[in-house]
Amino acid sequence: MVGTVRTTLSNMRSMTTLFILICCGTVSAPAASWSEIASPTVKIGILTVFEAFGADYAGKGSLVAAQMAVDDFGGKINGKPVEIVSADTLQKADLASTIARKWYDQDHVDAIFDVPNSAVALAVLEIARERNKVMVTGQAGSTRISGKNCAPTVMQWVFDTYNLSAGTARAVLKRGGDSWFFLETDYTFGHDLAAAASAAVQQGGGKVLGKALHPINTPDLSSFILQAQGSKAKIIGLAEGPPDNFTAIKQGREFGVAQGGQTMVPFLAAISDIHAVGLAAAQGLFLTTGWYWDMDEPSRAWANRYFSQMHTMPTEFHAGLYSAITHYLKAVKATDTTEGTAVAAKMHELPVEDMFAKTGHVRPDGRMAYHMLLVQVKSPEQSKYPWDYYTVLNAIPIEDAFLPLKDSECPLVK
Repeated sequence: MVGTVRTTLSNMRSMTTLFILICCGTVSAPAASWSEIASPTVKIGILTVFEAFGADYAGKGSLVAAQMAVDDFGGKINGKPVEIVSADTLQKADLASTIARKWYDQDHVDAIFDVPNSAVALAVLEIARERNKVMVTGQAGSTRISGKNCAPTVMQWVFDTYNLSAGTARAVLKRGGDSWFFLETDYTFGHDLAAAASAAVQQGGGKVLGKALHPINTPDLSSFILQAQGSKAKIIGLAEGPPDNFTAIKQGREFGVAQGGQTMVPFLAAISDIHAVGLAAAQGLFLTTGWYWDMDEPSRAWANRYFSQMHTMPTEFHAGLYSAITHYLKAVKATDTTEGTAVAAKMHELPVEDMFAKTGHVRPDGRMAYHMLLVQVKSPEQSKYPWDYYTVLNAIPIEDAFLPLKDSECPLVK
């Protein structure tokens, strides 16, 4: 199924490998500096998920964002057309590894982007390391990607579990949220979120009053929410991913969490999640986001172009993918090569300045650091137009949002 080739965006509804020729035309003879390229193109692979869980953050929207990046760059680099290929990982690390090997070894794919799911990203990371190829993930949260498993040609662009939890906790703590209770999904992602947030709260002088562990995909969280309410903590931190965070938000409203003076803080929630839950249930939530479509004029202009094709507003993951590909294309143009080590070095060197990140930079550990945003979800009465969901409270400084480089476990830093 993954091997099936498709040539137009209109056929993206089926779960197959997609091939999109973004720019075609007469190709000039390759310059000497491009002699290592087997094909006369710059080829980008979008390793994503179309139908399985996580498709709202990736999938068709990722292809649209990738095409926008290539189109806005002019469709060519130094006379070379840019191509995009894509495949569905089905959230399976073994399948993703097979695709990545074929792309790098046989199909002359120069760089792989998107890569949702930490297990998938960590598997593909090792293949990129072995072949000195560029890989950039915006949707895998494990801190191991830019930590102990880091690689010279691998970058982590939008978020990780540290800035989702610790960065959010610090920002909320500064606004008076000094007592916390965690609803924690009993698996690695939930444990990582809760541990980082707990440490940040305690380091900032706050108190952790307890936590409630529950299995993943628990349909009824009422007993756990009652524990959180009984703790009298000001903040109920949702150390959960979908669908548990959705369930907690909906049932929290049913149990009157906000009316009781407590605030829920989901560590992972995109604007598509708020849209699905609805403002009536989500109003008042604090959350951290890397980007908001309505935060300034460049973001609105880009988001409206995206909306014209997808009929939904982009998440920070789609905007981040646009940013990462744009940055990669800048580096390829500057180095006049697609050799992974050289391009990655240039990506580290160049500042990240676009509609997604105004003052970003790629650290030695591969983590792209930038100012994130603390936002609060509006009430239905406060929302004035479609997708007007967030009040931006403040930017989260880089030093608060990201793990300090001195604490990185990445061997490249040491």
